[in-house]
Amino acid sequence: MKKFLYSFCLFLLLGAGHSALAQTSTEAFAQYQAKDYKASGQLYDQFLKTGKGTSTDYYNAACSWALAGDKNKAFTYLNQAVAKGWENKNHLQKDTDLTSLHADKRWTKLVQDLEAKLIKLEANYNKPLKAQLEKIYETDQHYRGMLDSVQKHHGMESAQWKDTWDKIEAQDKVNQQQLIEIIEKHGWPGKSLVGQQASQAAFLVIQHSDRELMEKYLPLLREAAAKGEASKSSLALMEDRVRMNRGLPQLYGSQLQMNPETKKYELYKVEDEANLDKRRADMGLGPISEYMKLFNK
Repeated sequence: MKKFLYSFCLFLLLGAGHSALAQTSTEAFAQYQAKDYKASGQLYDQFLKTGKGTSTDYYNAACSWALAGDKNKAFTYLNQAVAKGWENKNHLQKDTDLTSLHADKRWTKLVQDLEAKLIKLEANYNKPLKAQLEKIYETDQHYRGMLDSVQKHHGMESAQWKDTWDKIEAQDKVNQQQLIEIIEKHGWPGKSLVGQQASQAAFLVIQHSDRELMEKYLPLLREAAAKGEASKSSLALMEDRVRMNRGLPQLYGSQLQMNPETKKYELYKVEDEANLDKRRADMGLGPISEYMKLFNK
């Protein structure tokens, strides 16, 4: 399963569109989390019939059906994911959700087809830069990926929690220095230069930096998103973070705060809340109600 990216606030991989469709996608992921993989797969079936799904939605549907034991549906959705632009071969091969498919002869062909597609796609990439940014992506997410487990087993007041955050902050400083050097030399590393995941690494590192760096590089991200070189949803998160740092209401509802009494996440103040879902849809984000529901689950 392609899980959420840890960007302090979780970045939900929901596409824009009618709220009922987004809700179906959210419910499918919720059923996956509950380990009811058949129900998850059926909800993805319902959602993907509309033609609104992204490559990630098709990939996640394949994971649910693989875990539910339906290899035919799993391979159908994986092939559709690749056709719609799925590029992350490393994740595909390491994802334990798909282990049951490895002995099937269709698996080898799937990987070969993806490799052939990537060779063509990557012909004009800056490969050394791509590799560097993908390593940065991994290190950015490594310790953040441990936070759920640490919180569950030790709590947010524990020495283990503090130690994990100390490691995150130390790695962030290393990543930020590397990224500054990359941007100063190459500009914002867009999708056509390094591919989607490597480009996403640039966003994550800046999103996890201090106010000064975010404000410095936000105009470059705006320009990249306008050209299709970065995702609008990433831009929405950074716009909100910068506004929150300035004490201003956010525009897209990406930033949440923990209520110390209820232990639930609540929305940081929003400008023109009546039109929030419209702005979110324009940036490729699902309805705020589903975002909040899944986040607090």
